[in-house]
Formats: sequence, C-alpha cells, structure tokens
Amino acid sequence: MRPYADAIGPDFLLMDDNAIAHRARIVQEYLQRETIERMDWPARSPDLNPIEHVWDMLQTAISARAVQPQSLLELRTALVAECTHMTQNRIADLITRMHNRCQSVIAATGHHTRY
Repeated sequence: MRPYADAIGPDFLLMDDNAIAHRARIVQEYLQRETIERMDWPARSPDLNPIEHVWDMLQTAISARAVQPQSLLELRTALVAECTHMTQNRIADLITRMHNRCQSVIAATGHHTRY
C-alpha cells in the first residue's frame, strides 16, 4: 500500500468497501502507522468502483465456461485466460459510464439502482 500511496502523492486517499477484512485491527493499525487516510464510506452504500464491474464480467465469463474450474489452480488459469480476452475498451467503457451510475444513485437517494 505504501509504495502505491507514495506514487500517487500527497492527495492519496484510500477507498475501500467496509469489508470486514478491511476493518480488521491489524489493517487499522497499519494505516495509522503509515499515515494513510481512509475515505469515509457509509454502511450499505452503493459500490460505484468500476473494478467491481470488472470482477462481475470475469465471474460471468467463468460461469459461462462449459467446464467449470475444479481447483484453485484451474480457477487461476481460467481467470488469467479471461483477463487476456477482456479488452481495455470494455474497461474504459465502465469508467466512462461512471457519470450515469452516479446520477442513478443520486436519483435513488442511495437506494438500489440497476447498477
């Protein structure tokens, strides 16, 4: 985390998703020790991070395979293969549509949206 934060510079602000693992004491202590500021993130807030949609695309691709991975090694191999088929255009499109996602969340006052 520290090398990435340093590469971004003084404006670095960590955004996580309130997952239990991210809120563990060891993580809290590390962030405090490294003086890494964390963005306030309300509980049950909609996840607008485009990477979540990339994970969803990978899950869909893996689920569509005729033969499902049966081990961690097979899953890793399948994920790497699917990542090589995912174009940067698809990922860029997710980022481009962020404005629409944000507008939907605002219109729904933070409640469920189709995103």
